[in-house]
Amino acid sequence: MSEGRSAVGQVALVGLFVTALTTAQLTASKLLSIPLPSAVGELPFVGAAILMPGAALAYALTFFASDCYSELYGRRAAQVMVNVGFAMNFVLLGLVWSTIAAPAANPEFAAQFATVLSSGTNIVAGSLLAYLVSQNWDVIVFHGIRELTDGSFLWLRNIVSTATSQAIDTVIFVGVGFYVAPTVLGIGDVLPWNVLIGLAVGQYLLKLLIAIVDTPFVYGTVALLRGDDESSTDGWVAD
Repeated sequence: MSEGRSAVGQVALVGLFVTALTTAQLTASKLLSIPLPSAVGELPFVGAAILMPGAALAYALTFFASDCYSELYGRRAAQVMVNVGFAMNFVLLGLVWSTIAAPAANPEFAAQFATVLSSGTNIVAGSLLAYLVSQNWDVIVFHGIRELTDGSFLWLRNIVSTATSQAIDTVIFVGVGFYVAPTVLGIGDVLPWNVLIGLAVGQYLLKLLIAIVDTPFVYGTVALLRGDDESSTDGWVAD
C-alpha cells in the first residue's frame, strides 16, 4: 500500500467510524418500527414489524469501518481507534449536555432541543457499555480468525466478528438500557419481557443481514485502499 493511499484510507475510515458513532449516540433514544414485507408475514418474537433503536443502522457502519481498518492497519491500530472512540463519546455527551444546560435565548426552542438531543441516562449507559465490549470483541475475533486462517477468508472474519459482536452489543444495550438500569437504578422505563425479546431479536436479525450484505463492500474498500497490485492476497495487513 502506498504511503499516500494509506494516509487517505486511515483518515477516511476513522472519519466514517466517528461520524457513524456520533450519529448512533444522538439517535439511540428513538425506537423505530420497521414493517416486514407482506410476503414475510410475522416472525416469532418479532411480529409484523422490527423494533430497533434509531442508532442501529448508523452503529452497523461502525463495524464495517472497524473491520476494514483492522484488515488494513492491524489489530493494535483498530483497538486504539475503538478505545479513543469510546473516550470521544464522553466529549460528545459533555458538549451536548453543556449546550442544553446553557441559558437559552428562546426557552421554547431550548426545550425542544433538549428533548431531541438529550438521551435518557439508561440509554447512554446501555449504549456506552455495549460499545466498549462489542467493538473490542469485534477486533479480537477478527484477528483471531485471521491468524487461524493464515490471512485468508476475509469474508469469514468479517461476518463472524460482526455477527458475534452485534449479538453482544444487542444483548447489553437492550438489557442495560431497558431492564437493568430502570430496575436497579430506577432510571428510565422497564419494558415488558415480550417487548424486550422482540426488540433484541428484531434488531439482531437486521444487523446480521447487514453483516452479510456489507461483505462485498469490505472487499471493495480493502482492495481500493490496498491497491490493485496487492489486492490479490486475501489477508495482507500492515502491523
